[in-house]
Amino acid sequence: MSTIKDSNLAGVGNAEVNWAQRQMQVLEDIKLDFEKRKPLDGLNIGACMHVTKETANLMLTLQSAGANVALCASNPLSTKDSVAAYLAESGVQVHAVHGVSNDDFFKHLNSVLDTKPDITMDDGADLVSLLHTDRSDIPVMGSMEETTTGVIRLKSMEKNNKLRFPVVAVNDSDTKHLFDNRFGTGQSAMDGVVRATDLLIAGLNVVVIGFGDCGKGVAERAYGMGAKVTVVEPNSVRALEALMHGYEVKSSINAAKIADVIVSVTGNMHALDKQHFDVMKDGVALANAGHFDVEINLEALKEHSSSVDRVREHVESYKYNDKEILVLAEGRLVNLAAATGHPASVMDMSFANQALAAEWIKDNYKNLESKVYTLPKEVDLKIAATKLGLMGGELEILTEEQIKYLDSWEHGTS
Repeated sequence: MSTIKDSNLAGVGNAEVNWAQRQMQVLEDIKLDFEKRKPLDGLNIGACMHVTKETANLMLTLQSAGANVALCASNPLSTKDSVAAYLAESGVQVHAVHGVSNDDFFKHLNSVLDTKPDITMDDGADLVSLLHTDRSDIPVMGSMEETTTGVIRLKSMEKNNKLRFPVVAVNDSDTKHLFDNRFGTGQSAMDGVVRATDLLIAGLNVVVIGFGDCGKGVAERAYGMGAKVTVVEPNSVRALEALMHGYEVKSSINAAKIADVIVSVTGNMHALDKQHFDVMKDGVALANAGHFDVEINLEALKEHSSSVDRVREHVESYKYNDKEILVLAEGRLVNLAAATGHPASVMDMSFANQALAAEWIKDNYKNLESKVYTLPKEVDLKIAATKLGLMGGELEILTEEQIKYLDSWEHGTS
């Protein structure tokens, strides 16, 4: 039995899912193959992911493979109620309502685990966390993790010998993090900022905190829109890379002093804290593009503010020491809460990895240890080659002579 807002929204959801499917041909190829082979026949799959039109196509792909699929939201503000309604109508058990309370959010997580999944899929490791605490009685073959944040949590569990089943770090596949994280996050995060604020980005001082794959994408998109970009980064190699891209590189305190817009994408807590609020300019807009809503210390901001007012649909105004600080999307993922998330064409590769990882776990779990794994490189290369062709690109084919040369050590300077 699903938990959704309104089943009457299914028609709208159907149109949205079909629109995304047009741009997800790699996943569609996998779906057609799954329909013939039924590699997940009879398995229960439990997923905690953003309930969007792109995710819907992944769920339907898993269903086509013969799996019984249950889905809950990984973020209360990212759920598209129309998509949830359509999935429920299509036979997927869905527990997701936009804007759901924190208590109900965890009820939905447990509802998915009540299906006794054989394999789980996570977007932030919430299901895995419950499977190691309150629901540790449930045996699973393995899991997949979509996010950088979740992989960090899982690798910590592995390091401390706490992980009790194998997990595929889908985020570590090149066809995920080099494209989804960079191009997807970059475009969708800046889209969220613009939709929420109607700001003209050109000429503004945009500060990007964190210069991993996601931060690189945000910086590139902001720069392409005409912003003066400053990067904050604790890793010296990444900081140097940002500088050589032409960005200013400053400490978080000095960057906060000049910022018109700040986008935090660190995967860490309190990247923006009281000491930063103290030096910010009047009217600065703060956005989070990391998975969890901990990057902006909203408790400290609220505690030292005289008032908090909702001034636009996705904008709250904090009156802080006689100035205004604007927080977008309640400090949650700005690209999903204030916009529509990553474009379907880039999620195509990410979810192709997810679908193939489910089959890989099923085929290999008996021989796997309780560790974090990456999908075999040939899977990455096949997904990339398929996407390249679909986008009109051509792959160079090496001659036998060239292949032999690259595999040899005898040849050098003649």
